[in-house]
Amino acid sequence: MVGYELAAIDVTAVGRVVRALGAHRYVAGRAHHVHAFAFAAVAGPYDVLAEAQAWAGRAIDSSVLDIGSRDERLWRASSEAEIAAVLEVFWGPERTQAHERLHALYEGARIDWSTAEPFCETAEETMFPMLIDAGWELLPLTSLDHERHKGVIQSYGEPIQFEVACFEEESAVPPPVYLQELSAFGARELTNGVGDDGSLTHPFVVWCDGPAAYVEYVLRGVARSARISEPCQE
Repeated sequence: MVGYELAAIDVTAVGRVVRALGAHRYVAGRAHHVHAFAFAAVAGPYDVLAEAQAWAGRAIDSSVLDIGSRDERLWRASSEAEIAAVLEVFWGPERTQAHERLHALYEGARIDWSTAEPFCETAEETMFPMLIDAGWELLPLTSLDHERHKGVIQSYGEPIQFEVACFEEESAVPPPVYLQELSAFGARELTNGVGDDGSLTHPFVVWCDGPAAYVEYVLRGVARSARISEPCQE
């Protein structure tokens, strides 16, 4: 996958980006999962998180689940709005309290706090637990409507270029799947994402797999919707 840096400089912009990634007309599907610890560490009345917070409380207090395990029942299928809200708390003005609550949850579950550098690609395989895992699937080129999706079709330039791309997609075995994913978020990412001044300490990256013309067109639209500068490839 290819990483694209989006020019989100603070958590407010990050929230807009996450919402925009799920709101455009090229989304075929989404798979977002958030760990109970992330929701439980977010205290206070947040309407968009109320249902998830209640679920997290039940999961952590359950006598059935081992909260220090890799039990898949500790993750919840979530929405862009929920992910944006969690990031806005962990990276926003109330972050200190959320960080402290997350530390306490790790200690209670006897899980070692990660010492890896935040957003280190080589550390993703050993990240435990992964707290936010979010991704989107884009529509296949061959399913695009020439009127509804004319923007990306025209971005290929000459019509023959788009037709060639469609032919290559149809001929591929197995059929390609075009994905856009956020970087993985564990404890280090959620508690070290912003500096004292509230600005991001690391680039906000979206990882993409698909034809460059398609991927970059979609990301430019996301950037416009989120009111940030156009993305650049890492």
